[in-house]
Amino acid sequence: MITRADVDQAALRIAGLVRATPLLKLDERHSPGDVWLKCEFLQHTGTFKARGAFNRVLACRERGELDPDIGIVVASGGNAGLANAYAAATVGVPATVFVPLSAPAVKVKKLRAAGATVVQEGSEYAVAYEAAIAFAESTGAVYCHAYDQAEIAAGAGTAGSELLEQLDGVDTVVVAVGGGGLMAGIAAAVEGRATVVAVEPETAATLHSALAAGAPVDVPVSGIAADSLGARRIGEIGYAVAVRTGVHSVLVSDDDIVAARSFLWENYRIVVEHGAAAAFAALQSGAYVPAAGERVAVILCGANTDPSGL
Repeated sequence: MITRADVDQAALRIAGLVRATPLLKLDERHSPGDVWLKCEFLQHTGTFKARGAFNRVLACRERGELDPDIGIVVASGGNAGLANAYAAATVGVPATVFVPLSAPAVKVKKLRAAGATVVQEGSEYAVAYEAAIAFAESTGAVYCHAYDQAEIAAGAGTAGSELLEQLDGVDTVVVAVGGGGLMAGIAAAVEGRATVVAVEPETAATLHSALAAGAPVDVPVSGIAADSLGARRIGEIGYAVAVRTGVHSVLVSDDDIVAARSFLWENYRIVVEHGAAAAFAALQSGAYVPAAGERVAVILCGANTDPSGL
């Protein structure tokens, strides 16, 4: 569980190491209401995840848990791996990233370029994850989870506290959900000041399914946004914060996501990954319809995508 106090502490800790990402107001002809885009895709490594990575690494160093010769370990061939490798390199400690043997060569190359030692283990992510946990236990490396750690989620939430400073009177924050770290952080940051709408692909509905079941459950994962929103189960932190703060979940289709991503490119020359476009798709598709006068902010959380498909 995390609270606004955890997010505020994270903001102080990572100040000067992350970018304050800008807001862009939608043109009136594109939205009947007051809608703003939080351009978190401009963050270091192309996603919000640098915020949580820095908070985790620095908090562990403060507690004396970070061995400067061993550093950190993470299981992720995607955005979390890149963000944690970047944070480790900035702080000056090693990063070891476990990925499955099936990880695309281009992602492995990017991780190595970020300064990480890449270990390919197993045919699936679950095997790489278990190998990373074993590595942490045997070496003393700090394990950085992709989303379900308090410091990771609180760090991600600094995008929400930053938003509150940038936009007076925001009523609703719309955010995409995979494992739930960003949603949890945002919900904690704006608790009591704004509501949160969580957007999920129909084909990877981790939070939606958990809320229906009354607890986190495994869900099948597929679809166009599975590379970034492909967690099979909502994190314990994400679920707990969502229930506590009354997060509302809506679903969008792959077609909705593709249309939203194309709209952002065609009208604003914004390039985002499909997972980020999912949040905007909720408004474009009508899955979420703001009330009259409602001030809405949409978190565009990442841009690690192939733009050739736009």
